[in-house]
Amino acid sequence: MPDKTPVVFIHGMWIHSSSWGEWIDLFARAGYAPVAPGWPGESDTVGMTRLLAAELAGSGLVDITDHYARIIQTLPRPPIVIGHSFGGLVAQKLLADGLVAAAVAIDPAPIKGTTKLPLNQILSVLPVLAKKSNETGVVSLTARQFKFAFGNKLTRAESRTLYRHWSIPAGGKPVFEVAAAKKDPESPTAVDTAMKGRGPLLITGGEFDHTIPEAVTREAFDLYPRKPAVTEYKRFLDRGHSLTIDSGWFEVADYSLRWLAKHALAPADTAR
Repeated sequence: MPDKTPVVFIHGMWIHSSSWGEWIDLFARAGYAPVAPGWPGESDTVGMTRLLAAELAGSGLVDITDHYARIIQTLPRPPIVIGHSFGGLVAQKLLADGLVAAAVAIDPAPIKGTTKLPLNQILSVLPVLAKKSNETGVVSLTARQFKFAFGNKLTRAESRTLYRHWSIPAGGKPVFEVAAAKKDPESPTAVDTAMKGRGPLLITGGEFDHTIPEAVTREAFDLYPRKPAVTEYKRFLDRGHSLTIDSGWFEVADYSLRWLAKHALAPADTAR
């Protein structure tokens, strides 16, 4: 029996890694070997992460990417990586660095070169950017802020349930790095979009995402040449930033599974 193909899930800001639980179960049943490690400083549970929030402070995109790169190097083969929000940006960096076989970037945070800045995106990250001290600290969203940033297409009840179950504080540094990307020639948000030897990449956009509006994900997609490496885009209609954890999560997960199979990245794949 060949080794199972590893899949590494990477979450974004304000959501705990355990929120990938249903995805992990689905991908395991499909024959993959999925894992969802947390960010640097993240505790094993939502409750402990909230109690030890200070441990999340100070980690920027380089720290987060290096953290996942070290995890990937312990795996038996280059994995598939699936990331949401800032996890989607990290997934693109790992793919461009040649560390993974393929990447799915779900409503990913902006890479360097994107210029669009819709009002809803500004309002979503305002709790972080409002104070310079947040760059080296941690920020928690209120239930109301979470509803705007993540749950704008959900009922108030579902948004509150997701907030109670999965929300955690987040270090503010990555948001400041994205905000400074245009003027920073060494920005850690930079991705080698022209890298020819990389594996396939799927970028998705949620039609009504406030935190990463679809105009931003579409612009990031347009920064990639279409050949020779595979780069594809998928728009999820009527979806907000909560699309990986809300009641419609299966639509996104199932599409990701079918996309991987289409590109010969099914569980039986033995390429190394």
